[in-house]
Amino acid sequence: MGEPTIVVDVVYAAGERQIALRIELPRGSSARQAIDRSGIVEKLPEGAVDLQQLGVFGKRIEPDRIVQDGDRIEIYRPLLLNPMEARRKRARWR
Repeated sequence: MGEPTIVVDVVYAAGERQIALRIELPRGSSARQAIDRSGIVEKLPEGAVDLQQLGVFGKRIEPDRIVQDGDRIEIYRPLLLNPMEARRKRARWR
């Protein structure tokens, strides 16, 4: 019998472009290993993936976190504008 595996999704969204890849990997793999195995880094602009900006279902994680079957590993983009500053700008225009 083979090594037990899990299935996870690795996702990245930028504006209108979204990449979602479903991959199978060995049980006990980390988020970093899932990202490496998915090949998503090669599909994105250089520097788009910061391994310190990851989450699973909206909750921040470290790259060495062991992922579970069915996890959705999210690669977060840096914010272009601080949310509080965006709110202030919208308030000024009203």
